[in-house]
Amino acid sequence: MDESKTRRLWDVLDQFALYGELETIEPFGRGHINSTFRSRWNQAGVRVRYTHQRINERVFIHPDEVMENISRVTGHIAKKLQNLSDRSRRVLSVVPSRDRKPYVRDSEGGWWRTYLFIEDAHTLEVAESPDDARFLGASVGCFQKQLADLPPPRLFDAIPDFHNMEKRYLSFYEALEKDVRGRAAAAKPEIAFMRENEERGAVLIRALRDGSIPERICHNDTKMNNILIDDNSDYSGTEYPVSCVLDLDTVMPGTSLFDVGDLIRTVTNRAEEDERDLSRVAFDCRLFEALIEGYFSEAGEFLLPEETALIVESGRNFAQLMGLRFLTDYLGGDPYYQIARPEHNLDRCKNQIALIHSMDSQWGEVERIAAGIVRRLNR
Repeated sequence: MDESKTRRLWDVLDQFALYGELETIEPFGRGHINSTFRSRWNQAGVRVRYTHQRINERVFIHPDEVMENISRVTGHIAKKLQNLSDRSRRVLSVVPSRDRKPYVRDSEGGWWRTYLFIEDAHTLEVAESPDDARFLGASVGCFQKQLADLPPPRLFDAIPDFHNMEKRYLSFYEALEKDVRGRAAAAKPEIAFMRENEERGAVLIRALRDGSIPERICHNDTKMNNILIDDNSDYSGTEYPVSCVLDLDTVMPGTSLFDVGDLIRTVTNRAEEDERDLSRVAFDCRLFEALIEGYFSEAGEFLLPEETALIVESGRNFAQLMGLRFLTDYLGGDPYYQIARPEHNLDRCKNQIALIHSMDSQWGEVERIAAGIVRRLNR
């Protein structure tokens, strides 16, 4: 880091309620949205690490509301875990500023937050086994269950219409019409696919809007690398390993299907999200079955039949939603997602469409699996 950025970071850290001697600070992670750093402190001979993030104000236009949501959610979960000695490994710990706010402002007006860093833990980029999938499903189901009784007031909409497919299509058509980088010609098959599937893509948002499914508090970004897993965990015991759900910026009202749909999208794909070799992109029914079993083991007690009926559709819906967002970003000149190459967002879009084709080719089997799990649940 250059000297001015380092000095600015030091000024930011000085405003948080952090104690001891700062030893190191370095860039950390590979997130698409926020800039993240990790620091190490010597606190009376004990090394403690923290993560610090500058909140992306282009994405989150009200960072104070985002942090109020996060503080309420983490506080609510922490109270449920107060009798556990390892609760700080199971829910993010927000470090307040010295004036007790959940954020600080830097000299340029930027918004920053700090979390206690959770040591000896990892995330997954690809689910390698049904045990992985079952655990990830249970982690998201547990997170939803913990927040099912969050008291009023209603959380803020961190990103209004975040998963509103109808609004996403409006943005897509606007980006397509403007075509600011002249990229539409290179994306003709993907554009055609999105046009052909527009009506089916609106199933979830219309069900939520007309009251067919209830509004719930959900994470809204449950790709598998947002679930932190204890390094010492295994899947052989009677209880699931310790986990912590990360990246809480988008926690807000929505439907439980947003979370399980995004989880299906990421866990059942045997390739990473930006894999360019589409022959490697395939929907794995084995992982799907384990994932849904794990999810229902925690969420089954509060889900309504109207929600369970749309579980399978939710996975396809979210692959389409994310493919549409990647395509829109590509057409718009990549203003939202960080990229490593000019075609990165188009590659991501192609990946999602390939996943949908794979899922569609196995649709009967996928529905049979989900129906069987629901029947077992209702016995």
